[in-house]
Amino acid sequence: MASARGGTGSAGLAAVLVRGRRENAQGGAGPGMKLGRAALGLLAPSVVQAVEPISLGLALAGVLTGYIYPRLYCLFAECCGQKRSLSREALQKDLDNKLFGQHLAKKIILNAVFGFINNPKPKKPLTLSLHGWTGTGKNFVSKIIAENIYEGGLNSDYVHLFVATLHFPHASNITLYKDQLQLWIRGNVSACARSIFIFDEMDKMHAGLIDAIKPFLDYYDLVDGVSYQKAIFIFLSNAGAERITDVALDFWRSGKQREDIKLKDIEHALSVSVFNNKNSGFWHSSLIDRNLIDYFVPFLPLEYKHLKMCIRVEMQSRGYETNEDIVSRVAEEMTFFPKEERVFSDKGCKTVFTKLDYYYDD
Repeated sequence: MASARGGTGSAGLAAVLVRGRRENAQGGAGPGMKLGRAALGLLAPSVVQAVEPISLGLALAGVLTGYIYPRLYCLFAECCGQKRSLSREALQKDLDNKLFGQHLAKKIILNAVFGFINNPKPKKPLTLSLHGWTGTGKNFVSKIIAENIYEGGLNSDYVHLFVATLHFPHASNITLYKDQLQLWIRGNVSACARSIFIFDEMDKMHAGLIDAIKPFLDYYDLVDGVSYQKAIFIFLSNAGAERITDVALDFWRSGKQREDIKLKDIEHALSVSVFNNKNSGFWHSSLIDRNLIDYFVPFLPLEYKHLKMCIRVEMQSRGYETNEDIVSRVAEEMTFFPKEERVFSDKGCKTVFTKLDYYYDD
């Protein structure tokens, strides 16, 4: 991810600020098209007579260069915008094959991202706030979104990651961080309207800091001459996980399927919980107060069967044949909660990959 490189704290953020100033192709001809209309006017009979052949040739060459070059360039290098027309089927396939036990997150992400990308004139940026315990798939979903929009995925120059404990470690520097954050976002959106910004560890971010980006998420056509309406902002947090677990556990104890949980059963209570959590970067945040978060996406705690799905996929990705005995043994090594019922994995799928190494240690 573009903004993860360059150091820690204010120094690291300041270092990466420079990168936001570069010029890049915007995925279209832009000025070339305007020049094209002007040059085509030269072809009118009453005007062509007054234009020398050499001058006309140079003008047309300029048009072709301005129109064709950006398109040729983007065939061999990453450009701002989508890698191709976003495929709903491809996005759904990725979610189905790589994300387990998250029927709510799958539906929200699929509809929200596909609808937003295919809207030629969105009224505001897309803002997604992903909540749940560690290992439930929040980071994985941000990876899937990035890969379906940019060829480089998380390594794209147009995908930017902020980690609260890395980039904003000191409470005493909040004012400085706010200024740097605004500069970084403004610079990168100016260079590429379809920029993606991912904020990890929102539960560890200093309260009030994230409000610095409020103007960029609001319903403005332009902010200081820049439009942010095609950008995507994704927030990742453990805050609210307790509330999500309470709902999932209530359904389990009532003998209901977790797939019966609806967004309306969680979303409002989740947003209120996050807003009132003093240990969250969203504590009394204007982003929530002004309804600028489009979706609060709950990630349910994972059960034993979901861990086995994760293990099988990891085996396949390593080129191993699926060994159900090993799958079961790895899953059984995980710890579960509540203590009495042992329903949910307390680390999700986060550590199953390292535990798998033990069984394939040559």
